Amino acid sequence: MDEPKKPPLAAYVVPFALFMGGLVLVGAVRFLGGKSGALFLSKPEYWVYPLQTLACGAALVFFWRRYDFGKSGGWLAALAAGVAALGLWLLPQALPGAALRTGGFDPTVFSGTPLLYWLTVAARFARLVVIVPLVEEIFWRGFLMRYLIREDFSKIPLGAYDPRSFFGVAGLFMFVHQMPDWPAAFLTGLLYNGLLVRTKSLGACVAAHAATNLGLGIYIMATRQWGFW
Repeated sequence: MDEPKKPPLAAYVVPFALFMGGLVLVGAVRFLGGKSGALFLSKPEYWVYPLQTLACGAALVFFWRRYDFGKSGGWLAALAAGVAALGLWLLPQALPGAALRTGGFDPTVFSGTPLLYWLTVAARFARLVVIVPLVEEIFWRGFLMRYLIREDFSKIPLGAYDPRSFFGVAGLFMFVHQMPDWPAAFLTGLLYNGLLVRTKSLGACVAAHAATNLGLGIYIMATRQWGFW
């Protein structure tokens, strides 16, 4: 069997770039056509997100053999980190006077068409629980956390600790989330970074992220606080 090739920069960056491009497209369509009253212009996330999921999924499959997920194992630590991160995201809702976050990706707009409703929910969970953990962990902790130590990141083992990289990645991870979630996102970034340093397993980080997002998705569906999507 052939040895895996040296991981190209594109393998770690392209899926994340496609994901961020989808977010930019949502904002651009909403800005240009949001006042039209047409759902596909005022709420472009209903069609952009499924396309974003497919594009990122295709990129991940294309580059799959190029990824280094490190050591196997660390699953109990991953589950613990995932549950702890979920608590960080939901803690503000337990505080007195916390505002409900009901504005956002609301699949009930399709409740009159059950098939479309469930397809929308399934696509949203696929994005939340599969695509986001893979794309983000491969980029943030598989690539950037090593790249900030050395440009030839493939020479740096997964989980290598450098304070500038460790805290820098957590800070950047925070800034790509909504401002109300910045404290939780920063602490979550530190938590996932710490998990990687401890386990040397990018797979454990993906599992932790997936556990956090699955719990968050269940909470969103139960409370209808769509703003957490």
